[in-house]
Amino acid sequence: MITPTTVRKLALAFEETAELPHFDRTSFRVRGKIFATMLEKNNVAVLMLSTVDQSVFCKYDPAAMYPVPNKWGKGGSTIVELKKVRKDIFTDALTTAYCRVAPKTLAAKYQAL
Repeated sequence: MITPTTVRKLALAFEETAELPHFDRTSFRVRGKIFATMLEKNNVAVLMLSTVDQSVFCKYDPAAMYPVPNKWGKGGSTIVELKKVRKDIFTDALTTAYCRVAPKTLAAKYQAL
């Protein structure tokens, strides 16, 4: 289980990350590009993954991570049920989302060799 406080701590640990409002959600951005959003009242985060990464992460636990049920989901946007996801899986997925939108020089600091 992940708490909204943990999501915030993990997301803001990435270099050049900012927390800003995005409609009724909190967004986490790197150089203005959103890599994750969070709707605290529903204990849900949405990660901006590639479709390939989405398919991999959703296989771990389809009840905890699944595509957004619209065109955004077909593009990789992935819902994460914070009460159901393991912290290590969430951390890996969040890192993947960050690296997907971050400039290459920043992403390289967090990508496994």
